[in-house]
Amino acid sequence: MADILETITEYDASAIQVLEGLEAVRKRPGMYIGSTSASGLHHLVYEIVDNSIDEALAGHCTEISVEIGNDGTVTVRDNGRGIPIDIQEQTGTSALEVVFTVLHAGGKFGGGGYKVSGGLHGVGASVVNALSEWLVVNVHKAGRVHEMRFSRGDIVQTLTETSDTDKTGTEVMFKPDDTIFDECDFNYDTLRTRMREQAFLNGGLRISITDLREGREASDTFQFDGGIAEFVTYLNRNKTPLHEDVVVLKGIRDTSEAEIAFQYCGDVYNEFILSFANNINTSEGGMHETGFKSALTRVLNDYGKKTGMLKGDDKLSGEDVREGISCVISVRLMEAQFEGQTKSKLGNSEIKSLVDNVVQEKLTIFLEENPKAGKSILEKAFTASRAREAARKARENIRRKTALEGMSLPGKLADCNVNDPTLTEIYIVEGDSAGGSAKGGRDSRFQAILPLWGKMLNVEKARADKVYGNDKLTPVITALGAGLGEDFDAEKLRYHKVIIMADADVDGSHIRTLLLTFFFRFMRPLVEGGYVYAAQPPLYKLTKGKTVRYILDEAELEPALAEMRGEDGKGRVEIARHKGLGEMDADELWHTTMNPESRILKQIKMTDAIEADEVFTVLMGEMVAPRKEYIEKNAKYAVDLDT
Repeated sequence: MADILETITEYDASAIQVLEGLEAVRKRPGMYIGSTSASGLHHLVYEIVDNSIDEALAGHCTEISVEIGNDGTVTVRDNGRGIPIDIQEQTGTSALEVVFTVLHAGGKFGGGGYKVSGGLHGVGASVVNALSEWLVVNVHKAGRVHEMRFSRGDIVQTLTETSDTDKTGTEVMFKPDDTIFDECDFNYDTLRTRMREQAFLNGGLRISITDLREGREASDTFQFDGGIAEFVTYLNRNKTPLHEDVVVLKGIRDTSEAEIAFQYCGDVYNEFILSFANNINTSEGGMHETGFKSALTRVLNDYGKKTGMLKGDDKLSGEDVREGISCVISVRLMEAQFEGQTKSKLGNSEIKSLVDNVVQEKLTIFLEENPKAGKSILEKAFTASRAREAARKARENIRRKTALEGMSLPGKLADCNVNDPTLTEIYIVEGDSAGGSAKGGRDSRFQAILPLWGKMLNVEKARADKVYGNDKLTPVITALGAGLGEDFDAEKLRYHKVIIMADADVDGSHIRTLLLTFFFRFMRPLVEGGYVYAAQPPLYKLTKGKTVRYILDEAELEPALAEMRGEDGKGRVEIARHKGLGEMDADELWHTTMNPESRILKQIKMTDAIEADEVFTVLMGEMVAPRKEYIEKNAKYAVDLDT
């Protein structure tokens, strides 16, 4: 994408524009980084890396490294031009100081520093500085190393020349402030995933990440000359491609550029589209996705008519033509308009027509030059269309049946008394026996119980028409009351806590995974909205006299036994292993698993769509080898597979 990113020869203080001073970041960090939880902590790293990537976009950086130190620090280095260190006219101080101490200051506000950029609305470096216990920046520029030091946003060492250098670039080392963040423990896998993604999006850029912490040492280097085409290949590595080559479509208009890469898979019945604007993941889509979807539908319908595969008034829908597609959309533009502080949706209308035109022109050529691939794609869309029609009829049958029965609820559902969904919760329980105990032990004011029985449908291997009307899934759909698939409406949910309660064994894990796969594929807003939870029933009951203690897993057992036996280790403790929820009486189930005062619930979160899609594909899909490899690799974490 370097074609439109013309080199800017002068990158000095004149490129730095100041909009307002740095205030309130430490008081309200969530406004700037989303939260003070793990996601906000990792966002600090992303912001500094994004600044380095902006240098790569401008054609001045080829390597970026991220290093997690043994002391809880992170160091980010690049070989770009180095942040300007000369005097910035508006403030009378060095540009480096402005970048790290003034909110909304940088080379991204019309000063000519960058053609396109990502980052957090230009506040990244100063926010990271404000939320760090300390931060040191070293700029390699003009043969010298220039250093500044800060503490919680305040300058503790002014700009100082420290040594000679034959390099150019910027090095930022910081230690997050533990008085701000809930925890300051960086997750290597989380950072590695992000760095890999950025390497895919910036073809040819070399990004390395290293963990130096004792006992956690790790290192990875990413460089993908094929860019987002390799990204799609990576996404489909556990699937069966329908056509051999990844389709790549590119186009430029004025100062904007669009690149789309996609490939269909024959053993997948859902679509997976990732979109980015200036390297920022637009998880809620936007104009670039809209342009792609409308053009894809139009081009494939036109191709179907032209080849005679579509007859008369036959027409494929957008859902039909997107079934089984894995797609990455990447656009770059000067004045990106993001909706919301989190930048999750792109609002630029002009990018819609650019993407539409690129797909219309380039995909038409691809289909004409690759008739075999075109035929395979259309045939899959036809099959999807027939399944969609069958699913539509099944949906209508459900709607008619529901209307005739006066919105009747499943017979096995023990509903609660409160009608306000924000106050209610439903336990989806494995088996009638456990369901009976749960009904007897619950607080009927706000807790509903729905027992499940028999083997559930694995929706990963089924089209929508097999899901609608399935006798094991229909009670769940009806009880939740929010619909399914494209009809799903979270506003209609009858309960705002949907709790999966299954045994603490292999069968229970399988039940949870089947239900989570169903929710992820057909009720995704349920997961995205944080409505889904997994109950954590105890695995052991320890009794010493009148003292009873419940233990969740094997890891807690020995420490608990040692504590209960006392200092001499002679106290007699009875150990009872729960084989299933059905073995507990109503009072025991209430106390251990259902009482809001004492229970443990794990909220199911979908923080990484790529990883979530991969896990469900591997665990529940057709391919055996990746599933075996995943299980062998993660066997020691089996207790947390559903979290």
